[in-house]
Amino acid sequence: MLNIVIVTIAALVAGFINAIAGGGTLLSFPALLAIGVPPVAANVTNTLALLPGYLGGTLAQWADIRTQWRRLLFILPLAVAGGLAGGILLLSTGEKSFASIVPVLILAASGILALQVPLRAWLRKRAGTEGSKELPAVAAILPLGAAAVYGGYFGAGLSVIVLAVLGIVYEEKLSRLNALKQAFAFAANIAAATWFAFSGKALWVEVVFMASGALVGGWLGGRVAGKLNPEILRWTVVAIGLVVGLGYLLRA
Repeated sequence: MLNIVIVTIAALVAGFINAIAGGGTLLSFPALLAIGVPPVAANVTNTLALLPGYLGGTLAQWADIRTQWRRLLFILPLAVAGGLAGGILLLSTGEKSFASIVPVLILAASGILALQVPLRAWLRKRAGTEGSKELPAVAAILPLGAAAVYGGYFGAGLSVIVLAVLGIVYEEKLSRLNALKQAFAFAANIAAATWFAFSGKALWVEVVFMASGALVGGWLGGRVAGKLNPEILRWTVVAIGLVVGLGYLLRA
């Protein structure tokens, strides 16, 4: 019961952080490891548990998503195929092998989260540039496909990667790019989660409690998003990710 309480609180905080700054996986995934869940099973459980948060974010931005259906028809198949491939790749990786790269994944995700603001500033600047032209949509196939595979395999920092790629390809307002990113991340994660659901690796009791925590955390985060400084929260998550990643690296 103590373990359930720990991971539920971690998921609640992760949902709260995801609603404001992103990077909640850097808390919920290590929490599962801390209670003794093997790395692959922890990643499977974490992906399933946080999926409702992606759904909530997608519904919240539906007004901007539904007006970009042509783009959705192009990017969503990439998200589904890549997310499924990433999920299959994860389950093909042994626990020992995945454990050896967990520190690298956590540190890389922390670095991606740290770059979120300069990437966003660049996107805002580019979106406001007059006279620039969009790149051909096919230019996004390889980077978005690779991002989806990463999202199905581990996922932390996926949103930052996808937003950057979309900003390079499409000349669009950041709010509309963010809506596309949300739909892409949800599709990639639901594809991986569907595969994980039948893998036998998921800890369903933890999934149910963590999903409930993530929903509550996401709702709370949405309520106070305008009152908190997301930069403080984001750098707190980056710092935690660096400490956790370095700790696992030194232990390995």
